[in-house]
Amino acid sequence: MVLNTKVWIVQDKESATASYAQEAGEALRQAADIVRQGGLIAFPTETVYGLGANALNTEAVAGIFQAKGRPSDNPLIVHVASETDLDGLVLPYPPLAGRLMKRFWPGPLTIVLPVRPDVLSPLVTANLRTVGIRMPDHPVALELIKLAGCPVAAPSANRSGRPSPTLAAHVMEDLSGRIDGILDGGATGVGLESTVVELEGERGIRILRPGGVTEEALRLAFPDAEIVSEPETSAAPEKPRSPGMKYTHYAPKGELSIIQGQPEAVISYVNEQARQSKADGVATGILSFSERSSRYEADLVLDLGSESKPEEAAHRLYGALRQFDEAGIGRIWSEACRPEGIGDALMNRLVKAAGGMLIELDK
Repeated sequence: MVLNTKVWIVQDKESATASYAQEAGEALRQAADIVRQGGLIAFPTETVYGLGANALNTEAVAGIFQAKGRPSDNPLIVHVASETDLDGLVLPYPPLAGRLMKRFWPGPLTIVLPVRPDVLSPLVTANLRTVGIRMPDHPVALELIKLAGCPVAAPSANRSGRPSPTLAAHVMEDLSGRIDGILDGGATGVGLESTVVELEGERGIRILRPGGVTEEALRLAFPDAEIVSEPETSAAPEKPRSPGMKYTHYAPKGELSIIQGQPEAVISYVNEQARQSKADGVATGILSFSERSSRYEADLVLDLGSESKPEEAAHRLYGALRQFDEAGIGRIWSEACRPEGIGDALMNRLVKAAGGMLIELDK
């Protein structure tokens, strides 16, 4: 069924005129009614745009998988507007989880908690005994959840496998006619999805997916905790415990390779590869940091920002991948970045987008 996807322009009430704030408030009420009644609404968060449905309604949640073309064994993150929203959704959880919430909520941190049986749709949890929950740090998202009066299951608002949306226009490109509406709150902030963690014992924090809350931030906030990262492997887990663990994600339409090595070697290698591809009639693209972008030769070279500011690259990445698609680029090469801070999440998304195609020139 083709839906008439409605778009509402909304923004932070504090920065709007009184009349505009009134219109935005009415838009949020309409969107919340749709979610409550089982429809699908895309909305901005501080990370990327999410595609929201009533997490208690299995038919509504099934609509997410259908609209996105998402595999049904891939669990969904549930969004709440306050810690009290957890009442009735999860079983008692370790004190460390509460400390994480106090420090990082609202914000880009998803915490995997023991789920209370027979409350959330089983499609949300992919029949696991746990559920990932977060409180987004965006006024539109928080107001939507409050007005809907239900927990909101929300993966990124894109076709499965495509780059995540950081603008409402990206959502329209992928999901127009497939969902009921979009709350257009402008560009998102972080640009990469939330960090997902699960707890082990009283002190253990395992990072299942790197994201907006860095490992360094976790260590600084909880120096007494034992923090480990889920190792990246070529083999996908049979039952992913978190979104982003099993399937190729975030991919452009063109073939993407990540190149790691000394800068001069990377430039030489990529330019040679681009020349060969252009000779074969294939349009070429390169993702580079500002320090070296002028030295590459391709049909389209996109600047990720300074290598010293990986948060800029995180913010620009998905939009850049979509630009390559718009330009019809068939082969893409990207510089790697140092896996430190937000750079860890950036490399995670790049490698996922490339289907694991990471070429190390120094080895």
